[in-house]
Amino acid sequence: MLDVKNCKKCGKIFNYTGDTPICQNCKAADDADFKRVKEYLYDHSGASIFQVSKELEISVQRIKAYLREGRLEIVGDDGNMILECERCGKSIKSGRFCAECSKNVVSDIKSAVNKMSGSLTKENDTTAKRGSGMKYLHKDDK
Repeated sequence: MLDVKNCKKCGKIFNYTGDTPICQNCKAADDADFKRVKEYLYDHSGASIFQVSKELEISVQRIKAYLREGRLEIVGDDGNMILECERCGKSIKSGRFCAECSKNVVSDIKSAVNKMSGSLTKENDTTAKRGSGMKYLHKDDK
């Protein structure tokens, strides 16, 4: 079954494969922009987000998205004013969360999975005790 969506960038209809919510043309253009940013940073190590944006005519928001996706990283030990943890607001160099919040999010997810697994096990035990459920009927198979 096809999952058809509208591209978040250009609005055209495309077959969504679960990867990114943009069409192949926009993805190719985005990949080309990222390659330009990467090459620029290779030649101009330590350039600011504003320099890269101005020189390459790529929006600051797009470059921030590359940082959030973990494709780029802010260099230097001083705190930056560009990227903040989405959970606590602490200054980060790449991604969406600081190291501490990442650990907490993973822990929260594991805890939720364990609780869900426990409730499913209890439900299965209760179903087995009641004798309800499904079974195979031994009819002549053809």
